[in-house]
Amino acid sequence: MKRFAFLLASFTMFAFAASAADIVDTAVAAGSFKTLVTAVKAAGLVDTLKSAGPFTVFAPTDEAFAKLPAGTVEALLKDPQKLKAILTYHVVAGKVMAADVVKLTSAKTVQGTNVKIMAMGGKVMVNDATVVKTDIACDNGVIHVIDTVLLPK
Repeated sequence: MKRFAFLLASFTMFAFAASAADIVDTAVAAGSFKTLVTAVKAAGLVDTLKSAGPFTVFAPTDEAFAKLPAGTVEALLKDPQKLKAILTYHVVAGKVMAADVVKLTSAKTVQGTNVKIMAMGGKVMVNDATVVKTDIACDNGVIHVIDTVLLPK
């Protein structure tokens, strides 16, 4: 009986590890990234963010998108190229955990330009966005939640 319990526990742990979610599925499951997921689909980035990566995503919440001027999200959804540039500005190649982010002053994004990173007073800022939750592990990277949409200059 002990051997059966051990085998069952081992199988369960393996199955659990094998079913870890990628960045897109994690964002969908969280429920607070509906606008981001819609934008990722419109920009044609789903397959990229489901690939092996690894990626670090600074993910704006639905509330962050709501802070944009009226009509901005709708206009971006109709302009996939501009939308893709904005979304890839939220992504850094590699899995950069919070302990490593706080040591950085900038990071090169997949879009090609750098975001400014500043850690001060217990807060981490990425450009003008505050990181509100860190280290949401995914099987192809990590998500850090931010309160403002990052816009490349």
